[in-house]
Amino acid sequence: MRPLFEPRLVNDAIGDPVLYVDLRDERRALLFDLGDVAALAPRHLMRLTHVFVSHAHMDHFAGFDTLLRVVLGRKPRLVLAGGPGFDEQVEHKLRAYTWNVVHRYEVALVLDVHALGLDGRVAGARFSSRSGFVREALPGAACPGGVLLDEPLLRVRAAFVDHGTPCLAFAVEEKARVRVDRARLAALGVATGPWLRALKLAVLGGAPPATPIEVVWRDRAGVHTMTRSVGELADVVLDVTPGQRLGFVTDLRDSDANLRALKALLGGVDRLYIECAFLDADRAHAQRKHHLTARQAGAIARAIGARAVTPLHLSPRYARRADEVRAELLAAWRAASPDAAQPPPGTLPSCA
Repeated sequence: MRPLFEPRLVNDAIGDPVLYVDLRDERRALLFDLGDVAALAPRHLMRLTHVFVSHAHMDHFAGFDTLLRVVLGRKPRLVLAGGPGFDEQVEHKLRAYTWNVVHRYEVALVLDVHALGLDGRVAGARFSSRSGFVREALPGAACPGGVLLDEPLLRVRAAFVDHGTPCLAFAVEEKARVRVDRARLAALGVATGPWLRALKLAVLGGAPPATPIEVVWRDRAGVHTMTRSVGELADVVLDVTPGQRLGFVTDLRDSDANLRALKALLGGVDRLYIECAFLDADRAHAQRKHHLTARQAGAIARAIGARAVTPLHLSPRYARRADEVRAELLAAWRAASPDAAQPPPGTLPSCA
């Protein structure tokens, strides 16, 4: 069974922390943080439907202009979500430009911007190129559990951590994974195709057995179409298993309150992307900057039960010492001694 998520860091561990999560078979993607996105091709930016921003420091938000320039006049809608006042921050970005011709573009761009407040409510605004991005109020709403996106296949949740300013950590959750038996498909005389997505959604949503599914597939003989009910197709589904869970955590200081928030949000996460801004020898500097050391990040990963951990957001001072940062992270995650054997030299791949 292929997982729904295909995540990758846009930049290396020293660069701005940006996580691109491609949604396999969905023809779209999610983005977490919006710093330097120059490494993303326009076709990748065009796949985005939702962008989640932890906080509006420049290295997490300066890529907004690049993204806007690519999608303007080409994409009809984009949803952005962030913390307190994020809707106003996006508005100020938009007001910095002159929009006297965008209303003529054939494809109008609508930006829906949601700001999660410390009170657990979401405020928002809509900006359309048809009006020169004049602000339109969206109704506020409660946001139980910090759920910023809830769809049949996936969910994105957020929780606040302290970085000297409120900062959002994110959980990206595949709700469930449906495994299909290809032998049973062949016995039915059908082949795989986009119709399987409709069947999976119906199964996950608890659709009645009589619900019709249009089965369309292509083989050497051409295109075939038939209609079958969910009940008739249920045998091709072997099982439904828990989906993949990802965590994206940057920036924050080491504190009991932050650890409690991350345990509640990310307990047992499959892969944790977490900042390792400094080596623990520079812990005092990390405290002044409200950042984590690699050892602190590894201890957090271990405490929340992360099954794998990927370091990000290293200080540029470690450009030639990245392996030391990775080793310190791994030692703390595995509860090894600080002088445990170092991994072989190289770049900073995912740790597992």
